[in-house]
Amino acid sequence: MNTVYANSANVAERRLAPPSLAISTVIFALRPSERSGRPTLWLPLVRRIREPFKGMWALPGGPLQHDESLQDAASRNLRETTGLAPQYLEQLYAFGGLHRSPAQRVVSIVYWALVQPTEAALADESENVRWFRADRLAELAFDHNAIVDYALWRLRNKMAYGSIAYHLLGEFFTLAQVREVYEAVLDRQLDPANFRRQIKGTPEIEETGEYLQGGKHRPPRLYRFTGTPGLGPDNRSTP
Repeated sequence: MNTVYANSANVAERRLAPPSLAISTVIFALRPSERSGRPTLWLPLVRRIREPFKGMWALPGGPLQHDESLQDAASRNLRETTGLAPQYLEQLYAFGGLHRSPAQRVVSIVYWALVQPTEAALADESENVRWFRADRLAELAFDHNAIVDYALWRLRNKMAYGSIAYHLLGEFFTLAQVREVYEAVLDRQLDPANFRRQIKGTPEIEETGEYLQGGKHRPPRLYRFTGTPGLGPDNRSTP
């Protein structure tokens, strides 16, 4: 009887307690498909080592400390879990459903980032930190599948503006590599001739005068992006 009373009291206390605030991050990078070798969209996940959802994969994240900003918390969580320090880390959305966590009410401020392959290669990988294809995820902890789906939806919408793709490329790139980014994110094939014509008409794409070496055929031209990079809505280049 005392146990029932204690459990009831704990439930009542949890209902009265203020929500817990957490930070989570979705990081997208291009990695070659295991089958075709073509670039595909991947993200790092962390295996939970405690309840709730112990043993399940989840987005990198953790609780917000009292003495840090939201941005600093997102950066710290990424460093501690994946070793990554993305150059661009932007706030995506706030998720605060009533039943996101079985233990207590949790509101998550979600950040997202796009990293170049050279940055992604520096990520720590272990038994509890691994990269997964973004379009082939199993069931994740909490509502993290819904968060990834929302991030993918936002990313695909932003691709229409053009410059968002260059977060996933190096400083110099070919037009074919830009097309591969679009095809990986949009998950569909694009007509090479039409795509090339559209991209070459973009004022923020500049020829470098250099060529990509090492191929069997005529080396393609290298280009660079001259706009102001950023994921935020106030940036003209990447709305």
